[in-house]
Amino acid sequence: MTISHDDLARRLRAAYTDGVVPPMRDGLDPVDVVGAYAVQTINTRFWEAQGRRIVGRKAGLTAKAVQEQLGVDQPDFGVLFDDMRVADGGTLDAARCIQPKAEAEIAFVLSADLPSPDTTPEDVAAAVASVHAAIEIVDSRIADWKITFADTVADNGSSAFFVLAGQGLPLAGLDLEGAGMEMTFDGAVVSTGIGAAALGNPLNAAAWLARTLAARGEPLKAGDVLLAGALGPMVTLQPGNRVCTKIAGIGECSFTYGKA
Repeated sequence: MTISHDDLARRLRAAYTDGVVPPMRDGLDPVDVVGAYAVQTINTRFWEAQGRRIVGRKAGLTAKAVQEQLGVDQPDFGVLFDDMRVADGGTLDAARCIQPKAEAEIAFVLSADLPSPDTTPEDVAAAVASVHAAIEIVDSRIADWKITFADTVADNGSSAFFVLAGQGLPLAGLDLEGAGMEMTFDGAVVSTGIGAAALGNPLNAAAWLARTLAARGEPLKAGDVLLAGALGPMVTLQPGNRVCTKIAGIGECSFTYGKA
């Protein structure tokens, strides 16, 4: 018997309080993109009805290194809610996480809507208000991160929390493609990468996301936060970790994961 999309959505919501769930092979084929986004949408609407406010989107699986880690070969996206933001320099309560990992990203805050399903990187650039160093804290509700593409899509792109550098920069003159990234845990380098890891340039990843959402009738809006994808491998967090991301020419941000 195949489990319904509504049942799968409820199962994922329950994981927030009851702990991880098995991979969803009983209801989703590993490459069922349509079904996976249907489950994600059910939960997005549920959380909105509970009062959570959408503040942007994240593009995921844009770096080859992360695709290889997860055994997938295409990007995905998830929703960012207002209560997912962790202040730059702040602390994330470890009790709010299940099996979290951190990854360094470049983020954009938009100054204009991006309504076209034909949005180009140049269109995105014209709509960017500011560019920020960012950290995404991903946290699968699927046991042991044994995810397929459909699992992670249904699970809101395995999204959990995010940090934006408090100080953003205007886009003009920035080398997004060549920007080197270094992420440290407690001062030790744990991940390195470069802006080109995000589909060749974070603006490419942002344009892919803008086109995809516009085609779904859910276009990006002015004021939205856009996480453009990991610049290097994600790394498992341990309580007490002080996480810092530095992106050359763009900035840095940090947070502490719980208490040691």
